[in-house]
Amino acid sequence: MSFTFHDPGKLIDGELELVLVDQVPGRPDANWVPAYRFSMRLNGSQYEIGQIDLRIGDTDHLRLYGGHICYMVKPDYRGHHYAARACRLLYPLARSHGMQVLWITCNPDNYASRRTAELAGGQFVEIVNLPEDVDMYHEGERQKCRYRVEL
Repeated sequence: MSFTFHDPGKLIDGELELVLVDQVPGRPDANWVPAYRFSMRLNGSQYEIGQIDLRIGDTDHLRLYGGHICYMVKPDYRGHHYAARACRLLYPLARSHGMQVLWITCNPDNYASRRTAELAGGQFVEIVNLPEDVDMYHEGERQKCRYRVEL
């Protein structure tokens, strides 16, 4: 199946800007979907304050464990809701690919990430146990919170 990346356009919310840094093709043999990678920056700055990825596709692994959106904000820039704002900036791009639902996952003890998922419009669904054959399990993780975002 052929996949075409879309031009995300300008992604700006106040002083927060998302800058596209990579488009990663999917690898069906590894059950990986195509993804966009963005740098979070303050307007006019080249300094990265965080990162966010949008994964385009729908697999059991994404819905249950990996999530469609993955974010990280550097410690000095936390507390400004940049990750939640960045998530919302990506929703039109996800819709342009025909996506109607996104999943955000995080570890149950990561309260900041859980709050980010809520501020991004996610509704808490459940906490699931990671199976032993999932890479995150081998990295020491045991559970994921699942948040559903209706686009």
